Amino acid sequence: MEARLSPYTSPIMSKVFKHLSAASRLLREESTLPVATQELVLLRVSQINGCGFCVDMHFKDAVHEGEEPTRLNLVAAWREATVFTDAERAALELAEHGTRLADGAGVADEVWENAAKHYDEEQLAALVCLISLINAFNRGNVLTRQPAGGYQVGQFR
Repeated sequence: MEARLSPYTSPIMSKVFKHLSAASRLLREESTLPVATQELVLLRVSQINGCGFCVDMHFKDAVHEGEEPTRLNLVAAWREATVFTDAERAALELAEHGTRLADGAGVADEVWENAAKHYDEEQLAALVCLISLINAFNRGNVLTRQPAGGYQVGQFR
C-alpha cells in the first residue's frame, strides 16, 4: 500500500499532527491515568477504526513499556478475556462507545458511570482527551492510507 500523502511532509498536516502529538505527550507525562490503560485504549480505538499504522505503533510502544503481548493480543476480545482489571474494562468500554458514536445514541450513562467508579474526574478528562486524540490520528492516517508495519519505537518522540 502506498500513502496518498505524507502527514510529515505536508506543511499544514504536519503542523496539525505536531499539535496532536504534543497533546498526547501531555497526557502521558502529566495525567495520572495509568500508562498501561492509555496504551490499551490507544490500541483498541485504532483496531476499531482500522488504522493499521496506529495498531502497529501502539502495540510496539506498549511492549516497549513492558506490557504483556498476550494482553495486547486480547484487547480486541477484552469482554471475554480474563487478563484485564475492572478499571481497564471500564476504560475500554468507554473508548469503544466514544469511538462508535454513529452506532448508537452516544455514550450511555451506565458506561460513563462505570468508568467513574474507577477513575477520578481528572483521569476521566484524560480518557476523554485520549479517546478524542486517537480518533483524530486514526482518521487522518486512514484517510491518507498510511502503511502499517514499519514503525520503530520512539520514532516520533
